[in-house]
Amino acid sequence: MAVINGWRRGGRARVRAANFAAVAVLLVLSVVAASIEPHQRLFSLRWSAVVLATVGCGALLWRRRHPVGVLVVTVCCGALFQSLGFRDSPLVVSPVLVSVYNMAVRTDRRSAWLSAAAAAAVLVGTDTMFASSAWLEPDKVAMLAWTALPAAIGDGVRSRRAYVAAVEERAEHAERTREQEARQRVAAERVRIARELHDIVTHHIALINARAGVAVHLVEQRPEQILRALEDIRDTSRSVLDELRVTVGLLRQSGDPVAPRGPMPGLAEVPALLASFERAGLAVSQVRSGTAEPLEPAVDLVAYRIVQESLTNVHKHAGAGRARLFLHYHRERLTIAIEDDGAAGPTQVYAGPGHGLIGMRERAATVGGRLYAGPRPEGGFSVTAELPLRAGQARDRGEDHDDSRTACR
Repeated sequence: MAVINGWRRGGRARVRAANFAAVAVLLVLSVVAASIEPHQRLFSLRWSAVVLATVGCGALLWRRRHPVGVLVVTVCCGALFQSLGFRDSPLVVSPVLVSVYNMAVRTDRRSAWLSAAAAAAVLVGTDTMFASSAWLEPDKVAMLAWTALPAAIGDGVRSRRAYVAAVEERAEHAERTREQEARQRVAAERVRIARELHDIVTHHIALINARAGVAVHLVEQRPEQILRALEDIRDTSRSVLDELRVTVGLLRQSGDPVAPRGPMPGLAEVPALLASFERAGLAVSQVRSGTAEPLEPAVDLVAYRIVQESLTNVHKHAGAGRARLFLHYHRERLTIAIEDDGAAGPTQVYAGPGHGLIGMRERAATVGGRLYAGPRPEGGFSVTAELPLRAGQARDRGEDHDDSRTACR
């Protein structure tokens, strides 16, 4: 820490030394320019020039803290140079030019050009008054140009500094928020993977459990059918392992061996899904209406997972032997409805929290859809999902999310 403070003190000392050196050089140039007689080609040092140059150049040492005050002092010194009959030269009034540049760098554009205009008016007006010459002489026009030049340069430098500062601020902000955005992306990916694993594992384990129960029952009553039940358990286990392999393969890094990539399930696999439920003892009738439209892969996967999770809930919780699946294609959306006539009545309360409905609702929201779930007035339970045919497609804003129909299942 002491070393760093020493470097800082040394840096400030070097800046002050450079500032004094620049002011000293400007003082010498101003005095020399004021002491030269251009017509007589003589060098005549006058103490009035030394005093005015010293005051004007010395004021520049405070230009960073008091830019307006320094401008006033240097302009007054420049006007006195003009009134005393010193030659018109940019070097003579160089403190004025430096103070105008300082105003342009440290203030806004309007203040910079007002300062330049005021300084030029004072200098040219004083020269015209005491020299009794015309306003449009070449020397006066040159003085106007020399006064406007530092204002233009200072304005450009200030704009450049502001642009660089804005770029650096954006870069610092991006650096600060990069870690936070990375954490948010990781959290969103964890939720997505958890949702996918929940749908896969819940569905297949429920079917395996049901078929294992059937196998236990068949051992005592129908031993000849035990092989069929075990084959169903084997096929279901193989299916869940394949889906888990594909899902976990998505987590592999680019340097890992190539992971098995299978097609993601969609509504085309619904018949096979219904057949698996039928073998487990749940008969599902399917009704399609409207003209079937192709779905984007993301929407197709969401639709399949909603059907899968809903029927799994029916099989696990409803205690019903039958369920109904409705697929209605509209022009811009697909409506999915799953109903059962099981034990869930309007006043049924399911014990224990679950993630099935939460996951289905999150899945629908990721593609711009919505999902409703709740007991049916006539008994049983229903799940209704409205999905756009294309992910993120605008929905009807007039429909509000009815939380009153949501039940934990």
